[in-house]
Amino acid sequence: MTITLNDIGKRFQRYKIFGNFNYTFQGGGRYALLGSNGSGKSTLLRVIAGIQTPSKGSVAYTDDAGQTIGSTSIFNHIGFCAPGMELVEELTLNEFLTFHFSFKPLLPGITIAGIIETIGLSQAASKPIGEYSSGMKQRVKLAQAIFADTPILLLDEPCTNLDQHGVNQYTAWINQFGSTRTIIVASNDPREYFFCDTTIVVEDYK
Repeated sequence: MTITLNDIGKRFQRYKIFGNFNYTFQGGGRYALLGSNGSGKSTLLRVIAGIQTPSKGSVAYTDDAGQTIGSTSIFNHIGFCAPGMELVEELTLNEFLTFHFSFKPLLPGITIAGIIETIGLSQAASKPIGEYSSGMKQRVKLAQAIFADTPILLLDEPCTNLDQHGVNQYTAWINQFGSTRTIIVASNDPREYFFCDTTIVVEDYK
């Protein structure tokens, strides 16, 4: 799937985050959005995901058959993970994953029970997510994105709150499940974008 940014710009009140952003993310490409804290990496990723609207310009999505996908339908094609995203903390892990994957298909050969075992949370599967540590929650956020059968994967600082074991899990999942997907990572940590062959410095688009 191809994502095209057409003269994208974003402002918060009078403050310009970025502007005149023209870029095409090719299907199957691996991209890292780099920049200092506050440079707009996370904002740009949310604009690409359709979570935020740009102040100017447009985002176009095209599938492998050349068909345009509307912004209201792109959610079904994107796996998204960010530190600030909300989990339904009143639900148990079993309940949350069952609910989430009622909207998005699982990758072939993957089951909810298998995900819970893979992320190492079998003993906590019946506990409310609100009782989880920050690292456990981050593994859940990664799982709901990576194990969804979507052609696009958008990751904002994906190793936030993870210990070294969690970072190793992330590395293994990307290597195993990311090979055919368009992946965009917003990060300044090379461990998070080790697989990306294209880097984009957001400050270049001020």
